[in-house]
Amino acid sequence: MPTLPFYQIDAFASKPFEGNQACVMPLDAFLPDETLQAIAAENNVAETAYIVPSGEGVWTLRWFTPAVEVPLCGHATLATAHVLYEELGFSGESIAFDTVKSGRLTVRRLDDGRLEMDFPSGPVTEIPVTDEVATALGARPAQAWGGMFYAARFDTPDQVHALAPDLKALKDLGAPGEGWDRGNFGCFAAGGDGVDVTSRFFAPGSGIDEDPATGSWHTMLARVMRERFDLDAMSCFQAYPGRGAYIDTKLQGDRVKLIGQSVTVIKGSFSL
Repeated sequence: MPTLPFYQIDAFASKPFEGNQACVMPLDAFLPDETLQAIAAENNVAETAYIVPSGEGVWTLRWFTPAVEVPLCGHATLATAHVLYEELGFSGESIAFDTVKSGRLTVRRLDDGRLEMDFPSGPVTEIPVTDEVATALGARPAQAWGGMFYAARFDTPDQVHALAPDLKALKDLGAPGEGWDRGNFGCFAAGGDGVDVTSRFFAPGSGIDEDPATGSWHTMLARVMRERFDLDAMSCFQAYPGRGAYIDTKLQGDRVKLIGQSVTVIKGSFSL
């Protein structure tokens, strides 16, 4: 029976049971898409990341939720870099990941041991808050933006903590247009306990009710916070109930740095 190497990582976490779970599976070559999707469904965490070496310090990277392949995933990229540095002995200054829809992503290890990811940050457009969205969220946002996802601003962190949306209703809603803005909602407010912004991310459109730590969401949040509050660098808390995750961001032009750390919680093999 063939086996594949397997690592489960808590990303954007300083210790186990924090941040967001990702499975990382280094491969010699990509398996058929249906097999990659089936493995991700079996792993049943937010994302499974697959990497294949493609050069010195370069890997091709793909991400799958239990339901679909996604174009970008921050926490699983952080988890993958953690595996390369901490589990597989990579010692280079930086890691390059080539992706299908998000181009080349780079990760480097900082002097304090945290990892810094360099991601694209796409444009955002302010949009009206509809009654349909407000009803599905269970509270009316003060403002909203469309972009990679739907971003909803609330007035206080307490409002964000208290959200209990109708996930079935959210699944088919979003900003005008098509793509990953459908059924994927980032809800945020400025401030929080020692942070610049507090947020939660609901992703029924990607097969995830609520994501504990979402790097891709923070690439959009960094852009929104720059336009609304004139912040280029910020400390963020993603307030998933019972876990929580801390993510630092630095917006630089059309790129954003996402900074965090990870811990390995399981390592072994996956039997096919």
